[in-house]
Amino acid sequence: MSGAVAAMPEAPITPALVAEHGLSAEEYARIERVMGRAPNLTELGVFSAMWNEHCSYKSSRIWLRTLPTEAPWVICGPGENAGVVDIGDGQAAVFKMESHNHPSFIEPYQGAATGVGGILRDVFTMGARPVASLDALRFGAPDHPRTRHLVAGVVAGIGGYGNCIGVPTVGGSCAFDSAYDGNILVNAMTVGVAPADRIFRAAARDATGHPVVYVGAKTGRDGIHGATMASAAFDEGTEEKRPTVQVGDPFTEKLLMEACLALMGTDAIVAIQDMGAAGLTCSSVEMADKGGAGIELELDRVPLRESAMTPYEIMLSESQERMLMVIRPDAEDRARAVFEKWGVDFAIVGRITDTGRLVLKAGGAVVGDLPVRPLVDEAPVYERPYTLTPRPAPLAAAPDDGADPMEALQRLLAAPDLCSRRWIWEQYDHMVMADTVQPPGGDAAVVRVHGTNKGLALTADCTPRYCAADPAAGGAQAVAEAWRNLTAVGARPLAITDCLNFGNPERAQVMGQFVGCIQGMAEACRALDFPVVSGNVSLYNETEGAGILPTPSIGGLGLIADLGRMCDIALEAPGETLLLIGGDGAHLGRSLYQREIEGRQEGPPPAVDLAAERRTGDFVRRLIESGRLSACHDIADGGLLVALAEMALAALDAGRSVGARIALPAGAESAAGWLFGEDQGRYLASVPAGCAAALLADAEAEGIPATAIGANTGAPAGATGASLTVEGRGAISIAALRRIHEEWLPAYMAGEAEHER
Repeated sequence: MSGAVAAMPEAPITPALVAEHGLSAEEYARIERVMGRAPNLTELGVFSAMWNEHCSYKSSRIWLRTLPTEAPWVICGPGENAGVVDIGDGQAAVFKMESHNHPSFIEPYQGAATGVGGILRDVFTMGARPVASLDALRFGAPDHPRTRHLVAGVVAGIGGYGNCIGVPTVGGSCAFDSAYDGNILVNAMTVGVAPADRIFRAAARDATGHPVVYVGAKTGRDGIHGATMASAAFDEGTEEKRPTVQVGDPFTEKLLMEACLALMGTDAIVAIQDMGAAGLTCSSVEMADKGGAGIELELDRVPLRESAMTPYEIMLSESQERMLMVIRPDAEDRARAVFEKWGVDFAIVGRITDTGRLVLKAGGAVVGDLPVRPLVDEAPVYERPYTLTPRPAPLAAAPDDGADPMEALQRLLAAPDLCSRRWIWEQYDHMVMADTVQPPGGDAAVVRVHGTNKGLALTADCTPRYCAADPAAGGAQAVAEAWRNLTAVGARPLAITDCLNFGNPERAQVMGQFVGCIQGMAEACRALDFPVVSGNVSLYNETEGAGILPTPSIGGLGLIADLGRMCDIALEAPGETLLLIGGDGAHLGRSLYQREIEGRQEGPPPAVDLAAERRTGDFVRRLIESGRLSACHDIADGGLLVALAEMALAALDAGRSVGARIALPAGAESAAGWLFGEDQGRYLASVPAGCAAALLADAEAEGIPATAIGANTGAPAGATGASLTVEGRGAISIAALRRIHEEWLPAYMAGEAEHER
């Protein structure tokens, strides 16, 4: 329905009302200076939406500008709905990561579902058909009373939306820590493919008099103040914020997507913007501002699904599955026909003007009149005081304590942060569209660029415990690991998107974590030629003063020119040589071994040598491109022995019973350090036995540390399957490891298991 808009009550603008809108007294005084008068309630709501942290980046903007964002292959960097990179053959990859943390904690199913819906719209708004989604999830401790409920709801929401719309969810990450007990993280990433010369943007430029069109679902009262809620810390009133969580409908989004992509095949669209955070407010203001224009909206024409909605509610609603576009005046009938064909609402709700103002009309009267440029450019920008996190003192070298590595391996593979995620990803349709080449479980997912023999490699992850100990090192490591994950499948890393999740920036310690992570990320991006092309900042992730771990989630995208030369982690065949490329392990500080086996978290995280990272990764990628590696795996959480176990488990999943036998080097001071150290910049590779000597010689010639540490094995005579053996330290069957690896998460979700350290 649409029709008469309810009259807006003339509520007095009190300090309490200003505070309810997330504005300080100083910010409100700035609004009065901009307006030259006191705003009415609708105008206050518009300013509140545009000046909140989620939309204005007022605490982070000065630091985000320090990130490298350009490269010859970057078509569009930060500032649009998503980033765009050239992938050759006249095609572009469009991708973005966003957060939906607060909504998912309050209402896990709808919060996660609408997070997926929103990031999909960010991608197809640019003219790209979405081809894959990923997620990066952080939950509280397994024994927290809400964790199981939140895991169940979030996973169901991601699967429910993605499966219904028909976009595969192909990878991601999931971890548990008590720091997220009161504030989980749900970061969603989507990648699409578009013609490189048909990228659509939001700027309504040179469009005075052109019609402004609303398309998609009708507007309701769900999600009002959603962006403001996302810019505030939680307190005991969290449940009262449930009405600020949006409600999604993936079937409507599917229709909207197809209709938009169909119209994008014509010359009808001048500008287009997703109605995401702050709904009609943000989309209309950003279109006008980027085009140097004004915009006039007739709110009586907005399709509504609820009666007696006020201008305030219409402008601030975050109802899902909606778009705002500017079209050519001669294209109205053509555009309407496209959306009517798909059964999607189409309404001309305004026009572009040359006034530089946002004018809102209802019932024949002006109900809001605001200058556009100050809504964007005069939003407060804060240089928050910060205290950098002091670097931890180095740990003393620990001698070999004689601990049983096989027992430690079993405990690590059963731990919440390393156990199999099959229970999660089997709820996602990761094969829909039939272009998924590498599914969840490896270093990076790979999807074929439809109709070609090239692929996109995708990853999304972070190591928050490193970032908490040393934010700069942790930020660099997060970028480097994304680069390494892409390299390990044979992809050339192109660019990243990020989702920067932190606590309250008004606390100097938290702001110091943010600054440190940004500095580390920027250094790594420059060293690895791996620019940031899109992203999101999510602050105030804390409850009653308890903040999350600093979590700069990194979504990486790379290109595989020939899928015939791709690599995966599964061991191929008995008799092959296992090579450790990048150097021995020794560093146990902040490792999972230290946490899960020793019951402590001390010392600095592993150092990141970016120059060595680049040399080693480029070398490994050349080996993969030339077909010299049978399998390859980045060494990360859990160290070398966990990586080797994962390679054997992947082989078992592929129907091959392949084990391995390795030997500690004679000079290793600590077996635990060599087997479980999380030293960076390293890969474990399997190569045909006759090829190992030449490969090692090439590595030596290029100054790359590489050693043969053992070989793949088959099932011994009389055995039921292959084993994993560390000479002189024990052995365990791969089948037993699989059972251990797979058991914990399903048992936990069934209420049959907890986790104690």
